[in-house]
Amino acid sequence: MGAIVNTPEPMSHMRVVTSKDLAGQTLKVLQRVGVLHAEESTELSPVDREAIEKERRQVSELLASIDDVLGYIHDERIVRLKEDLDVFYTRPLAEIGEDTRRLCTKLGTMHQRVQKLQAEQQALAQLKDVVGELAPRVDLSLADLDFSGKHLSSRLAAIPRDVFQTMGSRFEQHTLSQETIESGDDTYIYFIAKSSEMATLEALVSDNSGTLVSVPHEDVPLKDFAVKADKDSARLSTELAHVQADIEAKTTENLEKLVLLREALFAENQRLGVLEQACEAKYVTLIEGWVPEGGVDLAIGDLREEVGYVYIETRAAQPDEEPPSKYRNLKALRPFQIVVDLFGTPKYREWDPTPIISYSFAFFYGVMLGDAVYGLLLIVLTRFALPKLVDDSQTDGFKVFQTLLYISAGSAVVVGVLTGTYLGDFSPRFLNAPNLALSQPIQAIYLDTMKFIVVSLMVGLVHVNIGHLLMLIRGCKEKQKHLVLGRAGLFVLQIAGIPWIMHFIGADLLPLAESTYSILLYTVSGGVVLIIIASVMEKGPFLGSIFWIFDITGILGDVMSYARLAGVGLATYYLAYCFNMMSTLIANMLPAGMLRLVLGTIIALLILLFGHTLNLVLSSITCFVHSLRLCFVEFLFKFYEGGGRTYSPLRLRKREFVAVKAQA
Repeated sequence: MGAIVNTPEPMSHMRVVTSKDLAGQTLKVLQRVGVLHAEESTELSPVDREAIEKERRQVSELLASIDDVLGYIHDERIVRLKEDLDVFYTRPLAEIGEDTRRLCTKLGTMHQRVQKLQAEQQALAQLKDVVGELAPRVDLSLADLDFSGKHLSSRLAAIPRDVFQTMGSRFEQHTLSQETIESGDDTYIYFIAKSSEMATLEALVSDNSGTLVSVPHEDVPLKDFAVKADKDSARLSTELAHVQADIEAKTTENLEKLVLLREALFAENQRLGVLEQACEAKYVTLIEGWVPEGGVDLAIGDLREEVGYVYIETRAAQPDEEPPSKYRNLKALRPFQIVVDLFGTPKYREWDPTPIISYSFAFFYGVMLGDAVYGLLLIVLTRFALPKLVDDSQTDGFKVFQTLLYISAGSAVVVGVLTGTYLGDFSPRFLNAPNLALSQPIQAIYLDTMKFIVVSLMVGLVHVNIGHLLMLIRGCKEKQKHLVLGRAGLFVLQIAGIPWIMHFIGADLLPLAESTYSILLYTVSGGVVLIIIASVMEKGPFLGSIFWIFDITGILGDVMSYARLAGVGLATYYLAYCFNMMSTLIANMLPAGMLRLVLGTIIALLILLFGHTLNLVLSSITCFVHSLRLCFVEFLFKFYEGGGRTYSPLRLRKREFVAVKAQA
């Protein structure tokens, strides 16, 4: 059965009791060993959760500080961690926190300086535009724009344009004189009013989402301010460039250390999360969880060697317990575990369908894409383009997904080589190449619509019945009579019914005597009776007497669904065929001569490039979706439930390369 379905790795329940003072060291050892799936502890009284939560909040704040600093990097980098994270992580948290605060405070102050300079530069540019509009209207100096006298005062305010249109009349009631300038989304108002009215006007500005513009108190004529503003802007730009260069240099200089700090703090945050689940009595701490049987000896050995004062108890999982599920598939099949996880993680005592899903998904994808060049291009896109679409291309999950696409695309390459399909009929049409198919019979099936559909339905018949066979075996193991009777009835119905139907339509599958078909018809009736009995046992007399019909029609619908293998496969081929044909037809519409040779070639190349790119993108996505559909709806629903818990051990992440994503 291991070639079709697998079972999760056997788990042992582990309880670790140690002194309160050694709890942190014990967790660090377990984290380095990386085998304990922690669970909430029982029996002993709770740990001082308030202290742990306080420390975890501090760690979270430090992590946020590092992320804020790394967010200012202008380009994406891959950081190679030369220092051993194990050694780095063993440093005290206070020391790690001190290093983090020192680096982040220094870099954070520099970033704040950049933001301040950018704001000053923006405000200066805006003031220059406003003063430039105002200078021809009034003969004033810069200081006159913000003047406070005994009797008269003046201010420059900015109010959103749409707001000013509704409240401008109220504003005008309190001023002696005003000038308005439209700039961007705001209306700038230079107004003169009695000093006694100034408080009212300032309140009116602030109440209507406006601001008083800060103006330098300098005796510079408004008409000369543009020259001074340009000099100040150049000075700010120079200072800004220096500060940004310093930030770049300091960040680059400390980038590896920042990433190491982040990884260590992430591990500490994870450790504290487990510690929150732990419980303690007055003098001891209890940590418990699930460990794969193969990792029990390693965990016990390291704990006893490095912690010393520790008591460890292990036992097998009890029948009423539901441990987390740890896959144990061959390396080549592991990428397809994510397909199974999309449907649902297998329960601990349930079959893991990863092996059969691996063969099925790769086969379906290869048959539907079915072009050697498309498969190779998909491999190239997966390697170089796909990482650009994710935040962190160095994660284990992304690399597993890449491997899944490599295998699926490789399957398409194999089908394309067997059928001689390279960008559709590109080779014989443009290169006058001979038939490149390695298998003429497979090519004949692939390019013949009816044969392709028939073979697809035969594949579906086999695939669907593997699912029903697994459900029959499951029913026998679990002693569920309705499952056994129902699946047995389906098999009897198919074994007797398919030859009878083919004989009825005049396409005999086997050279049987005429009397044999009467026996087959009675056998079909017996299969139907078994299906009805199973339906009544499962759903009750009323619903069971109605829904049995759907068990029979369901298998027909499931098998017919596999016609999509031929549909999508032929669509991929004939779309490529059409684009190849369009390129030659349109190019040949041009007058013969140099015009056709030059312009026709360019047009043909553009059509080929656009058409095959579109076909590759659409087919790659379509094949993925339909492969999932066939694996999920037509297959897994037959015998598989899922709903288990994923094995997620407490462990220290060790990555040689860490991606630091540039800020958008």
